[in-house]
Formats: sequence, C-alpha cells, structure tokens
Amino acid sequence: MTPDFARHLTQTLSEIDAAGLMKRERPIASPQGGHIEVEGRDMLNLCANNYLGLADHPDLIRAAQEALEDDGYGMASVRFICGTNTVHRALEMRLARFLEKDDAILYAACFDANGGLFEPLLGPEDAIVSDALNHASIIDGIRLCKARRYRYANSDMNDLEDQLTAARADGARHVMIATDGVFSMDGYLARLPEITALAERHGALVMVDDCHATGFMGPEGRGMPHHFGVSDKVDILTGTLGKALGGAIGGYTAGPQAVIDLLRQRSRPYLFSNSLPPAVAVASVAAIDLVERGDDLRRRLFDNAAYWRAGLARLGFDLLPGEHPIVPVMLGDARLSQKMAARLFDLGVYVAGFFFPVVPKGTARIRTQMNAALTRDDLDQALDAFGQAGRDVGVLG
Repeated sequence: MTPDFARHLTQTLSEIDAAGLMKRERPIASPQGGHIEVEGRDMLNLCANNYLGLADHPDLIRAAQEALEDDGYGMASVRFICGTNTVHRALEMRLARFLEKDDAILYAACFDANGGLFEPLLGPEDAIVSDALNHASIIDGIRLCKARRYRYANSDMNDLEDQLTAARADGARHVMIATDGVFSMDGYLARLPEITALAERHGALVMVDDCHATGFMGPEGRGMPHHFGVSDKVDILTGTLGKALGGAIGGYTAGPQAVIDLLRQRSRPYLFSNSLPPAVAVASVAAIDLVERGDDLRRRLFDNAAYWRAGLARLGFDLLPGEHPIVPVMLGDARLSQKMAARLFDLGVYVAGFFFPVVPKGTARIRTQMNAALTRDDLDQALDAFGQAGRDVGVLG
C-alpha cells in the first residue's frame, strides 16, 4: 500500500470517528438469545433479529449436528458445478410450499438475493419503481440493473402512482415495484394492499423483501403478503434465514417457476458463491416446521412488543408509531445514541446506536427489537435501565 493511500484511509477513519459515526463491535461469548454473555457479563439483549428466540433452539441445534454427521461441513463448490446437495433442494421446496410460491432459490444471504434479482430479469427497456426507504441491498441490486429507475416517497401511494404513470409514459416494456415488506429502521409496514392494487392498475410486477416479517407476521408466520391477504398479488419474495427462521445465514428468492429458473441461469451471486453449508439447510427446514406451529411464540412476541412500547412511552421517550416488534427510540444525534447505548451497557442492557449512514443524518436512534424469549421480568428490568440511562444522558427530564 502506498503511503498516500494509507494516509487517505487514516484520515477518512479519523473523520468518521470525529463525527461520532464510528461503529464498534463487542464480541458475544455465548449462544444468541434473550440473555447473552458480553465481556464476562450477563446482558439483556434487545437488538437481535432473533424474533422468535429460535437461534439457540435445541431442535435446530440437533438438526444441524445430525446434518454435519450425514453431509459434512461444507460443499466447497457453487451450486451448478458440484455444490447442490439434496438438502438444498429440500429447503428450496419447503420454502416455496411455506410461502405458497412455485419455487425458491437459495443464496448466501438476502443481500445477495436482492443483489442478484433485478439484473437477470429486467433490461434497459424496463423500469423499477422503488420505495425511498428500501434496504441497501435492494438499492444496490437496482444499481446493477440496466432498467430505468424511479423512486417514490416512503409509502406515499400518490407518489407511487405518479412514478408508475411516468414509467409507462416513458415507454417501459415491463415495470416492477420493489419494496421492503417491513422497513427495518422504522418498523413501518409496507402498504401492500394499495401497492398491489396500483400494480394491477398499471400492469406492474410486485417484489417484496420480507426479511423482517417472515416467521412472525401473518397467519403461520408466512409474512407480509399473507398478513394483508394479498399473497396471490405479490409476484416475487426475497427473504432471509438469518432472522426469525433460526438466525443463521442464507437468503432466498421465491416466485414463479420461470423467474426462479432464469435466476439459476443468470443470477451472479448464485452462480459465483459457495452453497450454504448443509447443516444450515437442514436446520432451516426444522425452523420452518417450528414456525408453522409457533402461534404461542408469535403471541408472546407481540405481547412483549406491546408491553415494551407502552413502557417506553410512559417513560417519555420519543417513539416511532407502529405495531411491529421493531421499536425505535428516537434520539436524533449520533453521539447521543452511542452515549445512551454505552450507559445501557453499564446497566446490563445490550443495544446499539443507529446513525448515518445506516439511517439518515439527524435521525439517530436506539433500535430496540422484541423477542419471544424475553420474560416480563426481563422487560421490567430493561425499562428501569432505559429510564435510568435516559435521565443520566439527558434524554429524559
């Protein structure tokens, strides 16, 4: 590395730190769960995507252990060479059945699923109309595609219709609406009934990234399209195995057979990435089985979310409205979010400050996330800690 480039990197890092935007990691020394061990201490964990508490579930651990014995540690190949195991197809078919789609295709992560979705399906004659708050992976996937890009303000259906009209007026051959099912920084639900109605009116396809819904939103946890009763009107779903479905790694796209078949031929992250470890695939099938019969877990999750939201509101915190287990505590300032997170850590509660570029400047927050594994005593302890930390850092009077 040249001295000039080294100085450039050092200066950039210094600027990030000086602006209060440096992200730091604390290694966890235990399984993921409602309680975790960090730096030798037992901590209440309020910031994992482990919505149903399945990340350390004994059934998933047992399934993964058996798969290690039966199928080995890794495939050492991409799928089309010699990286397809019977367990991969079993998981793809299980996902398709669960989501009520023709077929599904696995990726190393949902970031890859979104990154590899648009370019094989759409060309310069086509258009993508994307919500302004979509996940970075959707944004990056659209950038890799030659289709014309249109953006509408978050959940603004008038703006969405204007952009659809503009795309058609510009001569687009095919038009796809792309949206998160749940906007992960805010916990807002996409307005899928209106989105799908507009898509039908304008002859557009609908793609939904359902990462923060699959497993716990909708009947049997089938996600946002089922939550709103429009599953037959959503053409393409992407999602993850790394949140409610066990919390490991892996993503997928589910949809019409022709879409999945074309992605197998031309989706670059699929063609040039190693297959998922067989243990992850087998445990993910077991996770879907648990999710389908997990009404008690979903009930506990949403009871926790309602109790937590009400408690934070009583303390006087500024919350974004919503019904989702994501409950953002708005602070505005990046340094303040980190100061609040550090004080909560001192008090035994593990959270993270969210700030630019993860969220827009001036909207820094503590994003809390509920978990079915948390008890009422856990939540009361966390509310006491939030109240104390809020007073200590000057957020609360």
